Parts: sequence; C-alpha cells; structure tokens
Amino acid sequence: MTQHRQPDMAPPADRRLLVIAGIVLAIPMLALVPVGWYSKYSPRLNGFTFFIWYQMALVVLCAICTSIAYVLVKKARPHVPFQPANDSKEGA
Repeated sequence: MTQHRQPDMAPPADRRLLVIAGIVLAIPMLALVPVGWYSKYSPRLNGFTFFIWYQMALVVLCAICTSIAYVLVKKARPHVPFQPANDSKEGA
C-alpha cells in the first residue's frame, strides 16, 4: 500500500472520472426535458400509451446511469484505510 504525505486525509480524486459520472447522471435528466417528444397517445403497446412506456424506460435508464456513476465515483475516490499518526503519548 502506498503511503500518503497526510495519512489522515483522503487521497486526491480523479476529476476526469468525476466529470464523466456527472455527465452520465445528466443523461436521464436531459431525456425528461423535451416533453413534446414523448407526450403522445400513439403508438400504443398492450393498451399503454407511448408516454407510459417512455417513463418506464426512463426508470430503467436512471437505474443503469446511477449504477455506472456509482462505479465511476468509487474508482475516482479509492478507499484508503485510516492510519492514525504515531503519537508519542501512546507509551505513557
């Protein structure tokens, strides 16, 4: 394991991966913005309007994008176990 100069602080995060995670999280939000694209009654699938199918597809898309962003953030901020500094008072 590599030692950091300041063992009580987290190592620096990889900003590129954090930016990519933010973009991945923005995809489902941007897919909801153009309401005119998906607020239609046709085509119908099994009696449900296109609007309902689009919303259900977005639920799946949100879950996938959130999972991808979680993995990216975990990779950008690796876990480093806490190692307390050596105190001279421990022997006293």
